[in-house]
Amino acid sequence: MDIDIFKNSFQASVIPALFFGEGSLSSLEKIITPYKEKSGALFTGKSFFKNSIYFEKISNIFKEKNIKIITIEIPGEPSPDNIDNAVKEMRSNNVSFVVAIGGGSVVDAGKAASIMAMQDEGIKEYLEGVGTKALKGTKLPFIAVPTTSGTGSEATKNSVISEVGDNGFKKSLRHDIMVSDYTIIDPALLVLCPPTVTAWSGMDAVTQLIESYVSTKATIFTDSLAAPALEIAGKALPLAFSDGNNKQARSGMAWAAYVSGITLANAGLGVVHGVASPAGGYINVPHGVICGTLIANATRYIIDKLFKADPKSEGLKKYAQASMLLTGKEYGNIKDSCNALVDLLTKWTLDFNIPLLKNYGFDEALVRKTAKISDGKNSPVKLDNDDIFKIIMERV
Repeated sequence: MDIDIFKNSFQASVIPALFFGEGSLSSLEKIITPYKEKSGALFTGKSFFKNSIYFEKISNIFKEKNIKIITIEIPGEPSPDNIDNAVKEMRSNNVSFVVAIGGGSVVDAGKAASIMAMQDEGIKEYLEGVGTKALKGTKLPFIAVPTTSGTGSEATKNSVISEVGDNGFKKSLRHDIMVSDYTIIDPALLVLCPPTVTAWSGMDAVTQLIESYVSTKATIFTDSLAAPALEIAGKALPLAFSDGNNKQARSGMAWAAYVSGITLANAGLGVVHGVASPAGGYINVPHGVICGTLIANATRYIIDKLFKADPKSEGLKKYAQASMLLTGKEYGNIKDSCNALVDLLTKWTLDFNIPLLKNYGFDEALVRKTAKISDGKNSPVKLDNDDIFKIIMERV
């Protein structure tokens, strides 16, 4: 064992109580029992989950407990107005707990609302880089039930809130107490996810695993989680995309996404996510599209720069290890391993039909504007704004 793996000290964040596996949705009945004859807020997407057979099943669970449920729809990535309006409705109905059943945006919204219900001002006052107020360390009990496998929001202590426009932003609401009290991951719900969303969200999870694994803040704690999750994702993502009814593949990607939430919270992320925040503030583009369309080029660019700086660097070793985990193959040397990683990510970008950014309105001027306020975060090589501009432009 290389004892250098202990060079970074760390403090692990709290994780939720987890119910994982087929049939685990039934645990919701036990979890909400203490709120019998009270009111709860149910956050969902606009139509995806509400049109499924599970919406009626969950509604019946609440009815059996005589729990009044306020349903709040989140049509896309949550905005400040979405959260403030939800909190207003929750207060007027004396809501005692929050359940979010949906993709990462729905989970983020429910998580944000659960803590904002206990604050004095609107959410903008508490967003990082936007407001100046500190969150009170209390929230309504929160239960996350993801129906996609991507952001890992069901395991993190922050919610991403967007306001799209020329002066838009995409910022986090963050507090240790925001971690879900309970997370329920049931592959029966995940099979409802369509191929496009499966691909976009899956590429987000893979990006988070790669970026946290090669992060300059990675530790033995995050590596021990990210490494097997990368191995699982390498097998599960193509299967989940090609056969959405494959519950083993769905379970694999659900685990990979959940773990990516833990590793990003403890090791940080890299340049792809350094771009995703400002890009998502300027243009209404799905987060998974940004990650999926940039990860191959960003990885290749960073690897090339690392080889020029130091062919024996720790960063290249980590990329080579990530390659062997994700591809399931061993290669003769670091260079071949790194090339194989880029090749696989490039193949997935094509196989999964990940769109170019120009499809959402990006042009050279907007890319330059985005790159100017982006950063490489914890990437294993220093990237300036010109580097970031080049990475983005290749996918416009």
